[in-house]
Amino acid sequence: MSRIDTVQWGAQRLRVSPWRGDPAVAYVTPAAGNPPSDQTLHDCLRALVDQRYRGVLTSALNPAEQQVFRAYGFVVHEHLHLLRHPLDQPVPAHPGARRARRGRRGDRAGALAVDHLAFEPFWRFDQAGLDDARRATPSSRFRVIDRDHIDAYAVTGRAGSVSYLQRLAVRPDTQRQGLGTELVLDALRWSQRHGARSTLVNTQEHNHRALALYEQLGFVRQPVGLDVLELDLGTSDPTA
Repeated sequence: MSRIDTVQWGAQRLRVSPWRGDPAVAYVTPAAGNPPSDQTLHDCLRALVDQRYRGVLTSALNPAEQQVFRAYGFVVHEHLHLLRHPLDQPVPAHPGARRARRGRRGDRAGALAVDHLAFEPFWRFDQAGLDDARRATPSSRFRVIDRDHIDAYAVTGRAGSVSYLQRLAVRPDTQRQGLGTELVLDALRWSQRHGARSTLVNTQEHNHRALALYEQLGFVRQPVGLDVLELDLGTSDPTA
């Protein structure tokens, strides 16, 4: 296993990479809907210990996906709200002028600059994080709003009948101008046109502005949220 890899044991896959470029912390993402078996996770952790990682973080997991990780000592790093938007009714267009356009390769640096302004350090994307978000589902959509420079961007993905608002970031000095609303509605319309029946999004518990935006646009908070889990490999070997 290289330090950035999609690792497969049998029929199961785990994406493994350094967390935001930190060579001491591994970021492990199970394939959607397919949490690893005990043996798969054991082999993955063994490889991480051998590569001298000091810690592991997971992607946001639902309770069922967490079980095998918790058996190896993973604990909650942060809890996230999970919200769902049903797509059984037409999605309205944004009342303002159409400003969103398709994101291009040359827009990635500008999008990451927005991301770094919009999120606290732990949650900021680097180039690998943005690429992972765009590759996480079979089909995806990268949209930006730019005037003199990029002011906001969104990444939406779809897998079967479910779509995911993977990322939404708006420059703090351009908030309350409807940019986030336009990108969310754009994501919902794209998802509906391509056969999705619902859209999911998660957000941090203390991100009250994002939570209010999503609920205003028809997302419904789910009774069970998601958790990012962590494991300290510096104090003990969980596979020993």
